[in-house]
Amino acid sequence: MFATIIRQGTLVAVITLILLIIGIAAALRIPVQMIPDLETRVITVETSWPGATPQDIEKEILVEQERYLRNVPNLARMTATASSGSSEIELEFPFGVDITETLIQVNNALSQVPSYPRNVDQPRIVAASFSANAFMYFRMSTLPDNPRELDILLMRDFIEDRVRPRMESIPGVSEVTVGGGADRQMQIRVDEARLADRGLTLLDLRDAITSRNQDISGGEVDSGKRRYLLRTVGRFERLEDLEQLVVSRSGDSITRLSDVAEVSQGSSRLRQLSMVNGQQVIGLQVRREGGANVIDIKRAMLAEVAALNEDLLAPEGLELALTSDDVRYVEASIANVWTNLGIGAVFATLVMFLFLRSSRATFVGVIGVPLCAIAAFLGLLLTGRTINVISLAGIAFAIGMTMDNSIVVLENIERHRRLGLDRFESALRGVREVWPAVLASTMTTILVFLPILFIEEEAGQLYSDVAIAISAAI
Repeated sequence: MFATIIRQGTLVAVITLILLIIGIAAALRIPVQMIPDLETRVITVETSWPGATPQDIEKEILVEQERYLRNVPNLARMTATASSGSSEIELEFPFGVDITETLIQVNNALSQVPSYPRNVDQPRIVAASFSANAFMYFRMSTLPDNPRELDILLMRDFIEDRVRPRMESIPGVSEVTVGGGADRQMQIRVDEARLADRGLTLLDLRDAITSRNQDISGGEVDSGKRRYLLRTVGRFERLEDLEQLVVSRSGDSITRLSDVAEVSQGSSRLRQLSMVNGQQVIGLQVRREGGANVIDIKRAMLAEVAALNEDLLAPEGLELALTSDDVRYVEASIANVWTNLGIGAVFATLVMFLFLRSSRATFVGVIGVPLCAIAAFLGLLLTGRTINVISLAGIAFAIGMTMDNSIVVLENIERHRRLGLDRFESALRGVREVWPAVLASTMTTILVFLPILFIEEEAGQLYSDVAIAISAAI
């Protein structure tokens, strides 16, 4: 077998070049991240009930939700928290559970809850891992000197409707959250005395507003070959429509909302402030999808932000700017690993030359260094891994190990050359004598690292990239 391989030098060179090209393509396709993706095993159920006390939320929401969620398969632990206006239930599952199927099971369990109190929002189910945390942070502020005299705190709705959808359209972005500012709202300040004079209560007022502020479908009407869709439009569109709302009617006496309350347009209570350099701003946080390339996301996001500033925000007197991002740390860390990898390759080459005392033999050994790195990238791509600090460290380790094997083989070949054998015979005998020992050393190294792949906890998820990179390279 070895003789055939040595004689077919051209074929071996072509196969090597093919692997080189495929490996370079693989390296360009693999996503770049700071650390490997960590498996999600915690699902959070968030429910909002504005104005409710923690005691009411526990009794009316948490108890009912826990009753059905505790039956979700593979549930390891459930932690519930009630706070003012909202509740949160954390569901923890063992490693290896299919999170997509589990999300469906959690949603099905919540759908069995008979009913919720009025004004309770639908529960929000979130499954997020540490690696999916926000990695880019933007700030929305007014232009210098605020030429349009805008109140930045009142621009939250504008950002939610016009800016956030365009940022979330970037490939690889899973969510953009908005922090700070206040939501616009219609505020009704009730005069209790006038309300009591007319024999009304706050509940009557609430029911009248709720029943009126909705659009109702009226069904369909067939007329010959035509079909008409009927729809009753009832939502408030102007402040005056709300003021003219009929709250009660007694004979010819009509009580409108403006008779018992003052209606105005304002903003909700501030619960969160975002400050940059002492200036109030509205913050935006960008989260990525699992397996997405953070460098590609940053490039696309900065281009979209520039387009937003030019087309939409500048005419409105606003400016969107990058506050900070974790991508620069990713780029710096990866550059540092590449630098150390190059330094290690240089020192390994010097050591090989000092031992072999032959520049040609050293050159032959050095050729294997980039080929081993390319093989590691192929292994990472085939196993669905990413280029990160951990996997690059594994490639750096593998260079030293492959150098060890190269030195053993080349030194034996060089020894036969000095005994007077020709190049072909030296190569053949040199490989035949040491290949069992080299193979045993290689397999031993692989068997040391591969068991990491079977560790399901965070340590296994973090360091399995090292095992894959080393095993594929050597």
